[in-house]
Amino acid sequence: MENTLIQNRSFSKVSGFFMPAALIVIIIILIIPLPAFILDLLITANIALSILVLLVVLNSKEAIELSVFPSLLLFVTLFRLSLNVASTKLILLDGYAGKVIMAFGHVVVGGNLVVGLVVFLILVVIQFIVINKGATRVSEVAARFTLDAMPGKQMSIDSDLNAGMITEEQAKERREKISKEAEFYGAMDGAGKFVQGDAIAGIVITIVNLIGGIAFGASRGMEVGDTVSTYSILTIGDGLGAQIPSFIVAISMGMLITKTRSKAFLGDDISSQLFFKTKPLIITAGVLTVLCLLPGLPKIPFILMAVPLLILFRIIRKPGKKTVPGKPAESGGEKAKPKLDDRSIEQLLFVERLGIEIGYNLIPLADQNLADGILAKINSLRKELAKELGFIVPPIRLRDDLQLESNAYSIKIKGQEIAAGVLFPDHFLALDSGCVSGELEGIKTVDPTYGMPGVWINKSQKEYAESIGYTLVDTVSVLITHLSEVIKTHANEIISREDVQKLIDNVGHGNPAVVKEVTPNLLSLAVIHEILKNLLRERVSIRDLVTILETVGDFAVTCKDPAMLTEYVRQSISRTVCQKFVTRENNLFVVSVDPALDQQLANSVHKSESGQILALEPTLAQKFVDKILEVIKGSMSISYEVAILSSSNTRMHIRKLIENLLPTVPVISYKEIPFGIQLETVGIINVENEN
Repeated sequence: MENTLIQNRSFSKVSGFFMPAALIVIIIILIIPLPAFILDLLITANIALSILVLLVVLNSKEAIELSVFPSLLLFVTLFRLSLNVASTKLILLDGYAGKVIMAFGHVVVGGNLVVGLVVFLILVVIQFIVINKGATRVSEVAARFTLDAMPGKQMSIDSDLNAGMITEEQAKERREKISKEAEFYGAMDGAGKFVQGDAIAGIVITIVNLIGGIAFGASRGMEVGDTVSTYSILTIGDGLGAQIPSFIVAISMGMLITKTRSKAFLGDDISSQLFFKTKPLIITAGVLTVLCLLPGLPKIPFILMAVPLLILFRIIRKPGKKTVPGKPAESGGEKAKPKLDDRSIEQLLFVERLGIEIGYNLIPLADQNLADGILAKINSLRKELAKELGFIVPPIRLRDDLQLESNAYSIKIKGQEIAAGVLFPDHFLALDSGCVSGELEGIKTVDPTYGMPGVWINKSQKEYAESIGYTLVDTVSVLITHLSEVIKTHANEIISREDVQKLIDNVGHGNPAVVKEVTPNLLSLAVIHEILKNLLRERVSIRDLVTILETVGDFAVTCKDPAMLTEYVRQSISRTVCQKFVTRENNLFVVSVDPALDQQLANSVHKSESGQILALEPTLAQKFVDKILEVIKGSMSISYEVAILSSSNTRMHIRKLIENLLPTVPVISYKEIPFGIQLETVGIINVENEN
């Protein structure tokens, strides 16, 4: 029902003016004398408001649900004090303050001044010393602990986000909730002073009303007995009429500030936690029965309390039934069947795009408090990959798997294992740097990322290993480096259509014309997604999405083939394509395809419904691939990365031929070489000259 009210537009418009109007009414009450009837209505409204606040608090599951309570407490206190001022005016001027105040003076305390004063003082003492002092102390401690716990909670959110347990939006909501908790408890710490001041003001107002009323009555010639009787009833009625709602609000404050988080309401929590054990009920009933038998004590009150406890004991304790707080009981001696939850089943169908599973011995490396742990490094890796690849890598779920070997890990994409390895905590992986002058004792292994031979050594061997020329890598860095290479290699599989839509929306904020021209007018989101996948497949960054979309917009009018559009895009972002292979001296080392062979390949390209296809004879294709392998192996003596250079007509077909054998060898065309780059040819691919 609350959601219905919030969604109602008319209610939202009216609610926006409620607080300013209420504050204006309070000011009017302080200035203008009110008729007794109006005062009766406002006092009744004050009582209703205090009861409403109490019921809302009882039906809240956690304190933060009523984050407005400190401001509400101030408003209620001001409203009640303004009513005190209005009633004081009527008491002193007319000797009458309405039927509500008279009823409190006559009915509640029987018109007895002493009884009224005692009840009034008891309410004030309970409110001021017991409830207010306790609630203020709880607020102070809660505010301090909340502030102290904020860094840890923030780290927990970051770790859950990195592990893929929550989304970006859920992380934002949890951060906002933590901030609201700190603000709420800090405000409640100060709001307790409102209740304290209200109690003191109530005592002062009561004394003023009593003394001032008697003095004013005497000045008007009233008899002393009538003056004391009249003004004492009015004073006590006014005091109780104000303090009872104040007492209820103070109780609400105490309940709210002491409430812990729960999935149930306060009443449900109390009943489930207080009465879920049967032994205390039967013992309490037995104690009451024993007290009933003692001479001199009244029997009926103890019996009337013992019998309901026995009945409650019989209701809760049934044969074969166990009651657990917060859970449904089992009946009939049989286990209750769990309810089928469709949402839990749907979660089983969810496939995580990225995940890491680790063995038992690697769990300490996943501690969120470790500055150099896996979670911290994953967070940094995602930022680096966003800059390098051009899109935000989805959260990486990290979990333990007891089925793995204790030191093993597995990297999965969409639920399938892509790579795996073995790590040794508190060890270093020593790799041969090429100038090693000695040997190391340790666990022989192979670097999981690049396949280089290495040795796992203890920390005690670190200085010696470095002195003889080994390159050392810590355990977590081995995993993160492997993960980084896996993501770069399979980025085209990881990026989703939803990711592409977010990238396009982001570009649209600054370049709306470009986005409007391309999609959905010229190309669908699916085609743009395919173009970006083609670029990522060859490790070309898509960060310059504006240029990519502009190029697509230029050629999409006449060409709809994602492969051909990808070639046009590569030529427009040529510096991005070649930046990884160009040396500081602007040299680019290439293995070029012989022009005659390149022309032969171009002549073998045919168009089909699915795009261009290289229809090459199997024998010639095998010779061509073998020659590429031979030339590439011969160029490995160069310390720089070598690219295969061909014409733009054959580039993507050559890439498809060698994709499985040489996935990391780049293939570029002449049109993709930016101005100012010097080509250094280290080999030529020519099948015709091969023996």
